[in-house]
Amino acid sequence: MTDKEIPSVDKAVEELTEEQKKKLEELLEEEEGVTRKVSGFWNIVITVLAIAMSLFAIYEAIIPLTTQIVRGVHVAFLLAISFLYYPISKRFKGKINVFDVVLSLLSLACIIYMLVDFEDFIYRAVTPERWDMIFGVLFIVLILEATRRSSGWIMPVTCIIFLVYAYIGPSLPSPWTHRGYDLERIVGHMYMTLEGIFGVPIDVCATIIIMFCIFGAFLTVSGAGKFYVDFAFTAMGRKPTAAGRAVIFTSYLLAMASGSGVANTVAIGSVAYPMLQKSGYDKNNAGGFLAAGGMGAITTPPVMGAAAFLIAEFLRISYVDVILLALIPAALYYWGLFIMVELDAKKFALKAVEIEKKHTLKELTKMYWYHFLPLIAIVVFLVRGYTPQVSVFAAILTCFFACFIRRETWFTVPRIIEALKQGSITVLNVAAICASAGIIVGIVSLTGLGLKLSSIIIGYAGGNLVITALFTGVLLWVIGLAVPITATYIIAAVIAAPALTHLGVPEYAAHMFIFYYALLSEVSPPTALSPFAAAAITGGDPYKTTMMAWKYTITAFLMPFIFTVLPAGRALLLHWEGIGIATGIWTIIAAFIGIGMLASGCSGWLLKRSNILERVIIIIGALAFVYPSRMGDVIGFICLILVIVMQKLRKGQAGPVQTAV
Repeated sequence: MTDKEIPSVDKAVEELTEEQKKKLEELLEEEEGVTRKVSGFWNIVITVLAIAMSLFAIYEAIIPLTTQIVRGVHVAFLLAISFLYYPISKRFKGKINVFDVVLSLLSLACIIYMLVDFEDFIYRAVTPERWDMIFGVLFIVLILEATRRSSGWIMPVTCIIFLVYAYIGPSLPSPWTHRGYDLERIVGHMYMTLEGIFGVPIDVCATIIIMFCIFGAFLTVSGAGKFYVDFAFTAMGRKPTAAGRAVIFTSYLLAMASGSGVANTVAIGSVAYPMLQKSGYDKNNAGGFLAAGGMGAITTPPVMGAAAFLIAEFLRISYVDVILLALIPAALYYWGLFIMVELDAKKFALKAVEIEKKHTLKELTKMYWYHFLPLIAIVVFLVRGYTPQVSVFAAILTCFFACFIRRETWFTVPRIIEALKQGSITVLNVAAICASAGIIVGIVSLTGLGLKLSSIIIGYAGGNLVITALFTGVLLWVIGLAVPITATYIIAAVIAAPALTHLGVPEYAAHMFIFYYALLSEVSPPTALSPFAAAAITGGDPYKTTMMAWKYTITAFLMPFIFTVLPAGRALLLHWEGIGIATGIWTIIAAFIGIGMLASGCSGWLLKRSNILERVIIIIGALAFVYPSRMGDVIGFICLILVIVMQKLRKGQAGPVQTAV
């Protein structure tokens, strides 16, 4: 494993055709913004700023600083780097102009002005002075422009709509009306308090998310990412299901180094698709499977997507508690994928493919076993009660020192620089979204919009919990079409979660519901970035690939309703209040059986190829199983036995299909 073998999305993209590269670049730019490719002086400036941003985050993790300093400095770095790293448009990808430098310097000026005398500054929030207003308006504009550059127009336009809503409140019809706030009050709330742009989302980003990004960068630069891919594919052996199992296993391991579904899909797909193709998967089915595996990265403990850290902050619980909430749902998600892989092997008559191996599993483990130590370290420190920042710092140190076990993985000075730089560069997109989301959260708290929307949702649903959950799911899907996962979660946390909690759903279950439905924007058209990225790799049709991704991710659509609507279903979140141990354990077991049956119904195969009637019966049985009740279990067993008997009695063996459907 040499420096040239360091795994990354860019490395994976290099192995694709020019047409595939172009499609993938467009998709990645849609999610993460158009980035500059500069060299010389400006590359040094960006590198120095990015390293300083990472070092500041590491320092703060060791020696905690006051909240306003942490959030303010983080946003200063965010804006200063963003205007140099993201061009104003694609035409300026290759150069940095004076306008970008001016915006970068103005960003620093806004934060310096705020921090010079912060105590007096925050006391003027209700009645800001002239210079407060000048810097405040400028700061809001800079935040929106940085967000536009890094993630497109949708999020800034959404923020502007919320700002206008706060201003014109008295002119709006009921139930949207409110007292209204003048420009001074809005700017003061957004810029001069810790409830607007400097609120909870940017706090989580400045303290936790950036540390996990630095950790992921160290894993990537150390070569751990390549080792995880090699380990997963080597472990699967030579079976018809080997390629599919390897995708599942690799997606889990790469989740430790990447919280991005698109990045995981690209990294896995460039390696796995040739083997999936040789096994017998068609382009669309393989693409859907790759996208589903990539999305699993965001749901998988111990390192999940950015929204998971926000759950801990919104609920005021530890990150270990969030891991426990996600543990069984993540296991059910991968269980559903695993069952579909096994059934696909029969349905499509998949062929055994010899996975190219440079080393045996034993040799590979003996050489690079230490790449697992950082993952173990982060879990151990979290379980022992340390904060996420300290736990991640310990994992980074473990990664750094463990890599000196073998000469080729040593952390040389260039590698350290690259890891620190990439840690900050990776967080820019999420940080800009968190800062903009702070505007939305601030307006919601200022105007009471969250309670109004909750009342409207509940009113339309007639007070019915199931219908309210359905409406909430649809609302999240619509929001997710326009804005990234992190922003979708934040918006839903303040405007949709209260509707569920008002009807008796515990807060943790409500937030896990919106977390999962925020994630599903990754596989929901028309902006299904993960399936579209997979289609660019496989050459399949993007929309057919998205439909295949829906098939593989069906469990993610169903699970949130289990633990939200059904009290006993909350055992899936490892919460046992009001649930007996035996009932809780059986609920989890029944959910695994039900998810397996659901995978069978969606795949169209059990003992043999299922006809329409058998698929309907098995899906009904699956839904009955995941409904935690004795009658549901009885119906589930009856449906399962009935389909088995029907297939046993049916003469002939339906052959495998030639095309994935």
